[in-house]
Amino acid sequence: MVFQYGLATQRPLAVCFALLLLTSCGDEVSAPSEPLAAVLDDSAMEHAAKHLDPKYVCPMHPQIVRDEPGSCPICGMTLVEKRMDQDAGKHPEVALSGAVIQNMGVRTAKVERGTLWKYIRTMGRVEYDETRLAHVHPRADGWIEELSLRAEGEPVHKGQELAELYAPDILSAQVDYLLALEPRSRGVAGVKADKARNMLRLLDVPESIISEIERTGETRNRVPVLAPIDGVVTGMMARDGMYVGKGTEMFTVADLSQVWVMVDVFEHQIAWLKSGLTADISVPAYPKKKWEGAVDYLYPDLDPKTRTLRVRLVFPNPDLLLKPNMFAEVVIHGGPREDVLKIPSEALIVTGERESVIMALGAGRFRPVDVTTGMQRGGEVEILSGLSEGDEIVVSGQFLIDSESSLQASFMRMSEAGNASAGSPPDAQMQQGH
Repeated sequence: MVFQYGLATQRPLAVCFALLLLTSCGDEVSAPSEPLAAVLDDSAMEHAAKHLDPKYVCPMHPQIVRDEPGSCPICGMTLVEKRMDQDAGKHPEVALSGAVIQNMGVRTAKVERGTLWKYIRTMGRVEYDETRLAHVHPRADGWIEELSLRAEGEPVHKGQELAELYAPDILSAQVDYLLALEPRSRGVAGVKADKARNMLRLLDVPESIISEIERTGETRNRVPVLAPIDGVVTGMMARDGMYVGKGTEMFTVADLSQVWVMVDVFEHQIAWLKSGLTADISVPAYPKKKWEGAVDYLYPDLDPKTRTLRVRLVFPNPDLLLKPNMFAEVVIHGGPREDVLKIPSEALIVTGERESVIMALGAGRFRPVDVTTGMQRGGEVEILSGLSEGDEIVVSGQFLIDSESSLQASFMRMSEAGNASAGSPPDAQMQQGH
């Protein structure tokens, strides 16, 4: 059904809304001089061949539409069968003149098939790789008598001396080891020595110190505390002369040659996410440099407030340019999706209740069509249903056309309500008046 109100006749929309308001208030509004509905022409019938239903229309009063044969309640003429679009009542066509189309700047594009690349753009945070953090604790209670480090942030190498510790339990274990080495002629000496040596290892005494004790036959009051990995000291609780226990964390060393990047992915984007997908990042500090990494882990639950999934990415950082707590622009790549029916994203109308596009039917006629969309990437939208390849859609000016179609649908509902009232028996009309 083609209506020609609002934009179609260039009438002020305020007049149309006023007419609609009066009807909603119960006032009787006389039928407009122009028809509210017109019969679809042959080209429209061909276009909507998939959704045609038989209707019966009065030749003199086109606004009278019935589902069954009968006579017009206004003039009494026999209704004529016509085939009309079953969706026209919901989304009527809009007919525009060439001048209006040009003034509105209406542009169209074809629905086509092609390839969409699956990827997600989001923001992330650089964090320490927790598998590369080393926490240094004493294996025995004691005192720090010599501290080699002075501040957090200092780089260290594996095996570098961080401090010296005096612990009575470690000194006692050294004495036991020397005693076990004395009776070399007895058969049990080797077993005792091995047990004493293992005790020193469990107390975190370096192997070089154990060999020195065995060679010199003398104990050491202080044993060195060594860095377990290469990295940067990110935590330092130890101080000269400080008493430390087994639960005291003296140092924390972080290996920054590899870092994590934590991102939040929205719920509708997680369908194809999986571990191993490639990703790249850039940071504001080095806008021309990119780092390539991979998806390492998808956390099992969504944030109930933001409805996002936490995803962990891992990136090599050999030059140590990526610093923890940096913000990063992240792109997660999922590969191509081929033979996808797609349209420009600018053509899509999203109202919150429906997603639709404006289809160009030719000869200045347009009609809204509801669609179901899939993924959206790079300015293009996947169409799952509602359109076919080769259909022509509006990519500029579609919002005004959609508004006009909605207004015309309101007029049609007004007409149907009036027809229902006119076709009811007189007694029923009197009851409605009361």
